[in-house]
Amino acid sequence: MIRIGVLVSGRGSNLQALLDACAAGRIDGRVVVVVSDQADAAGLERARQAGVEAIFLDPAAYETKNAYNAALAETLKVREVALVCLAGYMRLLKRPMLQAFAGQIMNVHPALLPSFKGLDAQRQALEYGVKVAGCTVHFVTEGMDEGPIILQAAVPVLEGDTEDSLSERILREEHRIYPEAVQLFAQGRLTCEGRRVRVG
Repeated sequence: MIRIGVLVSGRGSNLQALLDACAAGRIDGRVVVVVSDQADAAGLERARQAGVEAIFLDPAAYETKNAYNAALAETLKVREVALVCLAGYMRLLKRPMLQAFAGQIMNVHPALLPSFKGLDAQRQALEYGVKVAGCTVHFVTEGMDEGPIILQAAVPVLEGDTEDSLSERILREEHRIYPEAVQLFAQGRLTCEGRRVRVG
């Protein structure tokens, strides 16, 4: 059973998917702490309702981003977290976190990476006119949305799709593949070879 820490900035729907998967036994692990950079993040309340420790770590209390990341890493380390999951966390992680949890941080992004990195990925996809969108679970590295890809799911773009309608269908796939990726990690089945993640 691995100990999971989740970082959130907002509503935490992917956090809920992970909590539900752990409760249902679909992940050999449990979420032991949820940390947010926003005091009013709904994800913190989701954590409390699930009986999980919820922490607001205020970035304004630290002089630099590295200092904040060092505090974040310490918060997770003292709780013996083995895997860090980003669930709508809106800050780029810096070296203190990336070094402390090298190969142990995952993110889910609402696009088929390497296309449409960063914010508003669904809008980017619609504006570009792609026929297939989707989502990606990847390991986190220094570059934004650049880490090795673990799992992806494709979502057709329908005629008349809006950003909201496409986002809703992509989110359903995020909720499916994120727990799957976490379970593969918990089972020790993921191996990185350069950019390629092999599933054993």
